[in-house]
Amino acid sequence: MTASFEGAPRSEQPVAVVGAGLIGRAWAIVFARAGHPVRLHDADAATMAGSLAYIGERLDELAGFGLLQDAPAVVLARIRCEADLADAVRGVVMVQENIRETVQAKTALFAQLDALAPPDAVLASSTSWLPASLFTAALPGRARCLVGHPTNPPYLVPLVELCPAPWTDPQVMQRAHAMYAGAGQTPVSLSREIAGFLLNRVQAAVLNECFSLFEQGLASAGDIDKVLKDGLALRWSFMGPFETIDLNAPAGVKDYAQRYGQQNRDTLADAPPFGWSADTVARVDAERRAQLDVADIGKRSAWRDRRLMALAAHKRQAPLS
Repeated sequence: MTASFEGAPRSEQPVAVVGAGLIGRAWAIVFARAGHPVRLHDADAATMAGSLAYIGERLDELAGFGLLQDAPAVVLARIRCEADLADAVRGVVMVQENIRETVQAKTALFAQLDALAPPDAVLASSTSWLPASLFTAALPGRARCLVGHPTNPPYLVPLVELCPAPWTDPQVMQRAHAMYAGAGQTPVSLSREIAGFLLNRVQAAVLNECFSLFEQGLASAGDIDKVLKDGLALRWSFMGPFETIDLNAPAGVKDYAQRYGQQNRDTLADAPPFGWSADTVARVDAERRAQLDVADIGKRSAWRDRRLMALAAHKRQAPLS
């Protein structure tokens, strides 16, 4: 089987999104917004049934912030729900998988995808923790498999991490990079597999220190949150930590390291790893519940997404330099 859209512009080539939960629906928005015909599939009929209505609501919100080039109805019309997996992947140039995070489930599904999808189609997994080598080793087409880990929700936070298995073809990595970039994402490529990829490792390091500071009684969870949201994160929303320190010393990174490297080493020399103790987690949770009832998390998440839409609209208008 070969892709039937070989002569089409990249933005018009069909993409399959397998798994229609929140991440799958978000990926459908990403690709359809960029002009791709999207084939959305989920083995659960109930999940599929609510997909288009949910996506339509998100598209209306995006349009309200000026984040769609086309009318919401036009973008939504590019998405077609397919009950049969074979129909979903027929003729596509890429498959984005989004099912549950178990090796067994992904191994079974990728065996189906490898058998059903066109042999030149890229097979990408949205997994946030599992390396592709755990579920693609036995596939005849394993060279076209990789991890394409998004940041939630990908239609608002564009980072996507591309992590190859040891056998992933470098040209497949390049094709995937071009597909994601063409869809408006910000792809970053790892050279090899590592637990947690990049984003989760950086997040884990920050969480480790934040929980440890709280566990030592140095500040409330609310004040530690402010250190990020009203401090570091303001700069980090438009530049990374390397550029940040490059600008924080007159002569750049080397100068920063000479001035502050020893202080950084001393600060973390006795930093204890956080063991995710149940007591500390419970105390952080209690502080959060005093601020936000569990029943209101969905509403607050929707508020977060609207703030991300406003930030995305601002960053789209802001100059790069």
